[in-house]
Amino acid sequence: MIYVVICLASFLVATLTLFSGFGLGTLLLPTFSIFFPIEIAVAATALVHLANNIFKLFLVGRKADVSTTLKFSIPAAITAALGAWLLVQMGHLPNIASYNLMGRTFNIEPIKMILGMLIVFFSLFELIPSLRDMTLPAKYIPLGGALSGFFGGLSGLQGALRSMFLLKANLTKDQFVGTTVVSAIIVDLSRLAIYGVAMLGRHWEELESQGVLNLVAAAGVSALAGSILGTQLLKKTTLATVQKIVGILLFAVALGLIGGLL
Repeated sequence: MIYVVICLASFLVATLTLFSGFGLGTLLLPTFSIFFPIEIAVAATALVHLANNIFKLFLVGRKADVSTTLKFSIPAAITAALGAWLLVQMGHLPNIASYNLMGRTFNIEPIKMILGMLIVFFSLFELIPSLRDMTLPAKYIPLGGALSGFFGGLSGLQGALRSMFLLKANLTKDQFVGTTVVSAIIVDLSRLAIYGVAMLGRHWEELESQGVLNLVAAAGVSALAGSILGTQLLKKTTLATVQKIVGILLFAVALGLIGGLL
């Protein structure tokens, strides 16, 4: 039954990105965090994000602007590894507090609190027009790569910052899409290297014995199928009502992580 719930949720979330305006990672991370430990949720999001972008790479990767990609991706790869390492270290920190509610004990964990706050922060970039449309001069592209990579490694949330710094790079639409896809793949590979060695490797036997790895794989395939289906159905459209509903749900999940309810 849990396979059905997780696969269906991942499929619907990936398809919903077509209508909500939110990126795949922004929606998948909170979804996975409901079912998996938060570190595994971040790693699973990275795997799905990478698979989705590899699919896009075959379509638009050749359009990427080499110069811009290098300026953005080199610092992004370095700071993505740093952010991923920091995420792993936060998993070792003791709980901030504990409380009882309705006969259950809930723990406020540093890693969940930080990720919950980041979900709220980056959701605002999708919901508030002035933030969503913000851009910065092209001279700041390396800084944008560093910031986007760091938060991508730490939380998987990076799309808003990436667009903010690349939109003023004087790229054509095809070049912009190709550059963002290649840059996203480089960040995903960098952070997955850290997750794999420091996180998944440490818990591999435990995850395998509990069937978590199979669940993550099934969820990843379902999410990828949802993304592909949505792309085939119609062009990307943002519906204001759907976007607001998704935004509210993201805030609810984020508050649940911050408060230790999830």
